[in-house]
Amino acid sequence: MRAFRRMLAISWTRKAPNEEVLRRVNQRRELLHTFKIRKVLCLGQVLRHERYGLLQLIKVGKVAGRRGVGRREKSWLRNIRECTGIASPADLFHLAKNRQIFTKLTANLR
Repeated sequence: MRAFRRMLAISWTRKAPNEEVLRRVNQRRELLHTFKIRKVLCLGQVLRHERYGLLQLIKVGKVAGRRGVGRREKSWLRNIRECTGIASPADLFHLAKNRQIFTKLTANLR
């Protein structure tokens, strides 16, 4: 962001939001997009191989017992479902196992 602000000659005293700077240079937040892609690809890797059986159980499974007081934390799987736009975990697992998740992901994340 600092380099973009220098290229656009935006003074450090001017309060220009990052979104405005990115819009003016026709860029977007690449790091967040890359992070989401790698997270979903990691899910596909875990679900495809049988050597990750325990990790599959941890990522997909539920823990028995009562839940604590307060708002629940967002789970890893729920975070992936929200960023891909796939509501059903079964659909997400099916796409990940068949290596179709990347095409679906790139269509939804753009």
